[in-house]
Amino acid sequence: MKYNIVALPGDGIGPEITEQALRVLEAAAEMSGFEISIDHAHIGGAAIDAAGTPLPEETIQKCKAADAVILGAVGGPKWDNPSGDIRPEQGLLRIRAELGLFCNLRPAVMYPALTSASPLKAELLGDGLDIMIVRELTGGIYFGTRGRETQNGIESAYDTERYSKPEIERIAHTAFKLAQKRNGKLCSIDKANVLESSRLWRETLVEISKAYPDVELTHMYVDNASMQLIRNPSQFDTIVTSNMFGDILSDEASQLTGSIGMLASASLGAGSLGLYEPAHGSAPDIAGQNIANPLATILSAAMLLRHSLNQPEAAQRIESAINSVLTSGTRTVDIAYENQSAVGTAEMGQAVIAAMKASR
Repeated sequence: MKYNIVALPGDGIGPEITEQALRVLEAAAEMSGFEISIDHAHIGGAAIDAAGTPLPEETIQKCKAADAVILGAVGGPKWDNPSGDIRPEQGLLRIRAELGLFCNLRPAVMYPALTSASPLKAELLGDGLDIMIVRELTGGIYFGTRGRETQNGIESAYDTERYSKPEIERIAHTAFKLAQKRNGKLCSIDKANVLESSRLWRETLVEISKAYPDVELTHMYVDNASMQLIRNPSQFDTIVTSNMFGDILSDEASQLTGSIGMLASASLGAGSLGLYEPAHGSAPDIAGQNIANPLATILSAAMLLRHSLNQPEAAQRIESAINSVLTSGTRTVDIAYENQSAVGTAEMGQAVIAAMKASR
């Protein structure tokens, strides 16, 4: 088998971390007996510089023809103009919409070797942490009507939170099916005590739950959920929530694992094509210094293997290697503690490859 992967390195640390993920991906493919070809394209600020737009048409067409897409990060102070019509983040939002990627999976997994790096006390982490956040990706306030207006000399701005029932139904089915494969528990997070869109969300989840009697559905308001993630995170298994709430809660969950540099993500649609990226940003302040943690991007590559290429053994090979590397004490600066020495971005990528080869 041969698969076509499109890489969108993007901005800031994006090129560095993407390079390491691709090295690991190629090594995993070779060890597992299949081939991958890698094509590169522009997105974000790099695309603005190259083509005057955050998402060139050439990039869209390459991605649509691929088996999977891996992305680094977008944005940076060079293009940071909140009032500007062209921003790097527009490229990310549009590629998700162009590819029909309505579901974002963000796992927050606590590796035993990183327990001391978590800001929580060990007793709050219980026997471990393995939370899957299922975030709706192409609806809600990020895609609603927005604008500014001036009345009686007073300027105001608005952003609209809007969800249709079919949008909620499709993310609900995805979340229930995922919960079936995990521990049969699904917590839907909303703000139904205030927002009409959340009331429709909750009503729809209740309706859909009738088709999944083996999954226990619970509901929680988003403000309480943000508190419970700190107070008692082990109560959660699979979470489903809206675009904005998922964006915020997944970043919070990432800190429980020790660093946002460990948080992978997969954006999926109705077919096998997916977009895989770390949940962190472009970190322009450390770009080019070989200190960024590439593990979130490497873990995203493992998700790519599992969800788009149907190569679970290769995915497991990467995940096991990362666990081995962390257990050995190898750290990048963001997850180092108690005076541990830290390795660079490239060195961490090489360590993962070496661990994969050692386990053959």
